[in-house]
Amino acid sequence: MSAFFMGGTVLKVTVNTLKEMKSNGEKITMLTAYDYQFARILDAAGADTLLVGDSLGNVMLGYANTLPVTMDEMIHHTKAVARAAKRAFVIFDMPFMSYQVCVEDAVFNAGRAVKETGAECVKLEGGGPLAAEVTAAIVECGIPVCAHLGLTPQSVNAMGGFVVQGKALAKAKEILDHALMLQAAGACMVVLEAVPWKLAQILTEKLDIPTIGIGAGPHCDGQVLVVHDMFNMSGRVPPKFAKVFEDVEKIMTRGAKNYVKEVKAGTFPETSHSFAIDDAVIAKLKPASRKKAARK
Repeated sequence: MSAFFMGGTVLKVTVNTLKEMKSNGEKITMLTAYDYQFARILDAAGADTLLVGDSLGNVMLGYANTLPVTMDEMIHHTKAVARAAKRAFVIFDMPFMSYQVCVEDAVFNAGRAVKETGAECVKLEGGGPLAAEVTAAIVECGIPVCAHLGLTPQSVNAMGGFVVQGKALAKAKEILDHALMLQAAGACMVVLEAVPWKLAQILTEKLDIPTIGIGAGPHCDGQVLVVHDMFNMSGRVPPKFAKVFEDVEKIMTRGAKNYVKEVKAGTFPETSHSFAIDDAVIAKLKPASRKKAARK
């Protein structure tokens, strides 16, 4: 983290910074963020990259999966994250059907993502010739692209569920080929989700761009977690590849229960939590006594 400070000034992480980190063997940290306050905390903690994931559909909006998330919802949340990110590199996760229909749609929506939010990169799920063509077109417009291979949640129905990808030779070779294709198209990094760690290690060694793992083992150039899994705030059992670093849900639940208990008991608020007023003012506001009112 000290490498990004100069003369007391925080230096913004850029695509060049991330490439240098891979070259130097320095691990890259990425976390999801969906609002200003979480982004402020994660940025100050030293996260190199903040991903405004379409996982906000699950953890922020209560959708069953990421498929219903819209461009407008992504833009709304990314604006807040970008306002907070003084150092971290902000990535906008392109939602389902915002880039799959045609190259023109993809370029237009990627432009909106960067222009309207302040994000510095967009992320696209999937590989193959169309993904490479879309990536190249977006990059040509001056917008960095983060690729995403392996388990791609937007394709959950086609994959038959959230299952590990790349165990068989044909699929492992496909992921490797797609990664090289996307790198050639101009992608600046690639997220590898739920792929065997030995495959992720080969990808990391073969690619010039950083690999960011999530359930892809320790040999990737960096790691990403959904922050609600890391803090046990998702309302679900965290996936195998996640680690609970702090049980924030337990802390928040305890605090909320104590608040309810004290309000019900009348012990909160106390006068120390209130604001004073001069007694002379109060005296003038009090109604006349009943005796004085009767004589009148």
